[in-house]
Amino acid sequence: MTPLLLALGASAAWGLADFVGPLWARTWGTLRVLLWGQLGGVVAIGIAVAARGEGPRGAMVLLAAVAAVTGTAGLYAYYRGMAIGAMSVVAPIAGASAVIPVLWGVARGERPSAVQVAGVVCALAGVALASREQQAESRKLAAGVGLALLAAIGFGFYFPPMHAAGEVDFWWTAFVFRATTLVLVASAVAVTRPPLRLRPRDLAICAAVGIGDTLGNALYAASARSGLESLTAVLASLYPILTVALAAAVLKERIALLQRVGIVTTLVGVLLISG
Repeated sequence: MTPLLLALGASAAWGLADFVGPLWARTWGTLRVLLWGQLGGVVAIGIAVAARGEGPRGAMVLLAAVAAVTGTAGLYAYYRGMAIGAMSVVAPIAGASAVIPVLWGVARGERPSAVQVAGVVCALAGVALASREQQAESRKLAAGVGLALLAAIGFGFYFPPMHAAGEVDFWWTAFVFRATTLVLVASAVAVTRPPLRLRPRDLAICAAVGIGDTLGNALYAASARSGLESLTAVLASLYPILTVALAAAVLKERIALLQRVGIVTTLVGVLLISG
């Protein structure tokens, strides 16, 4: 049960960070928020690793750098999708990223129980139900869906290498991931040269977003020590539930009937997977 709780903790951390970050990026710009967020995350996990006082327990932690490449691409697409579309639409579609690690885990020989398989199906179906936006006359593809699908692909290929690295040493895995992400984002900033200056209060918010995202990385990597990849990845991918709930409560985004059905279906999936 502990690996599943850690994965759910990762989902909660990501859900909050993935609401606040894209919300502020609508005003400040995606790369500006991502850069300061990565700096905050690197400092936080760097302090934790230094306080631990141990080196990495194996070279496999370097797989986190591979996860950072796909994860950063997914995160950029996610932020951009949130900028042009409703959070309550983009977030659930991005959560469908769990399809990739589930298939990867099963291909490697993992065998979840029948009840847990049913939970996986429910969870994946739930996060996919927001792909269409219902209007008075018809249903059309919602704004930001294309970017959300790109985010799902990027996030999906984040899970297998991150899980493998986390089995070795989750502290150093989280550090390698965040440091690599910072290098990638800083490189994009160097090329595009967006404005970077922010007020101290705004810098603190961006740093908090990065710390929350890093906490999610660390919790997911920790769940890899004894949890099935095909289950922990699905649970960690349930962050859209919190993001959608915050969008409804704070931004008053209207949640369509299909989205409400998706949230309920996803929650049922969580209960079945955790059972």
